[in-house]
Amino acid sequence: MSQQTARRGGAAWALVITSVAGFMAALDNLVVTTALPSIREDLGGGLHDLEWTVSAYTLTFAVLLMFGAALGDRFGRRRLFLAGLAVFTGASAAAAMAPGIDSLIAARAVQGAGAAVMMPLTLTLLTAAVPVAKRGMAYGIWGAVNGLAVASGPLVGGTLTEHISWQWIFWLNVPLGLALLPLARLRLAESHGTGAPLDIPGTLLASGGLFGIVYGLVRGPVDGWTGPVVLTGLFAGTALLAGFVHHGIHNKNPMLPMRLFRSRAFTGINAASLLMFLGMFGSIFLLSQYMQGVLGYSPTEAGLRMLPWTGMPMLVAPIAGILADRIGGRPVVATGLFLQALGLGYMAVVATATASYAAQLPALIISGVGMALFFAPASHLVMSSVRPQEQGIASGANNALREVGGALGIAVMASIFAAQGGYESGQAFVDGMRPALVTGSAVVGLAGLAALLIPTRRRTERQAAPAEPAPVLETASH
Repeated sequence: MSQQTARRGGAAWALVITSVAGFMAALDNLVVTTALPSIREDLGGGLHDLEWTVSAYTLTFAVLLMFGAALGDRFGRRRLFLAGLAVFTGASAAAAMAPGIDSLIAARAVQGAGAAVMMPLTLTLLTAAVPVAKRGMAYGIWGAVNGLAVASGPLVGGTLTEHISWQWIFWLNVPLGLALLPLARLRLAESHGTGAPLDIPGTLLASGGLFGIVYGLVRGPVDGWTGPVVLTGLFAGTALLAGFVHHGIHNKNPMLPMRLFRSRAFTGINAASLLMFLGMFGSIFLLSQYMQGVLGYSPTEAGLRMLPWTGMPMLVAPIAGILADRIGGRPVVATGLFLQALGLGYMAVVATATASYAAQLPALIISGVGMALFFAPASHLVMSSVRPQEQGIASGANNALREVGGALGIAVMASIFAAQGGYESGQAFVDGMRPALVTGSAVVGLAGLAALLIPTRRRTERQAAPAEPAPVLETASH
């Protein structure tokens, strides 16, 4: 098929195809949270199994994200997009049919791998299909659809779980994926990147290191923190990540060049992003179970009650964008992170085994406003912290660190929960959740301090002054 044929009416088709694919990948970050109690009841398993049900997806997504973009650049973006979409769709069906918790976790890991190949190529393919003059509008629609997926994840998961079954949170992806595969093959034009060598050693070091650390954190409460398997995972994971840093400093074409962290702006926004997702994802993991298991809400009711938090970015993000344009992104991002920290701390104070929703609502709203103030300017801060020719790598790195933060957050906060409480009673759950939320609040507060390290707008723009036209971005934030 010629490029001309592929482009005939291609912009609208590309927007539909890439937006739906992005929606599927983003939705699966949070759609499982409100289904966790039902999955636990149906398939069994302990707290560590529930952690892996979420983290198996976020972890493989995180560590393979930049590698997936590089594969598309080298072997064809449409070809790899189709491969990632097929893997994601097949793994979704496998998750829906999983006979036990272990097979569900394995399917989730494969799902994350498919999303890691598919997701970063959606924006690249969209950019290739849309004329320059209309790209701003296309990016806005694409981003809004992804934001809707994040906002609606707990509600969609809760509704499907309550009215059909938890398996349908995965079955939902199958008809969408099967419809997109032929459309993408027929309507998207093929394109290639620079053909730079794949950084397989870097990918293996990052994957092994993160898996070791998360595995150690998840197994610690079960096996004991001094157990040989736990200590091996933690120490080996740390050593492998140290090797990844060394590799990024000395290798000619690393997946993540460590020289980028010489920029205070790049270091500050990425540290803030990792810590923000650590505190936020860990809290949502526990709060969705608290609302159902302790307060007695149905899955749908729990999803609806989470909307003041997860859905607030849809309302506040435009205001945050205007503020960032006027006063710079740093104060807006820092304010958002401090509000998110305040909201989590407030929730820790008001949470009881019989708390009313009215008591929780201010905490959810404060957290939601804080999240919205963070999301809107954060991507621009990432892009403005590096030279234009490095923006693809910078965007991919930031997205990967956010996903890593989510996986670590669930592991860390579930470990604190397990040490202080459990599932035995509503009070036992609250006893474990409260210190975990306090920890989440402190971590997000540290994210706010990290954001204050970012130089002012004028200094950042001076450091990253354009030397040439910006290339196609490889990824975008969820």
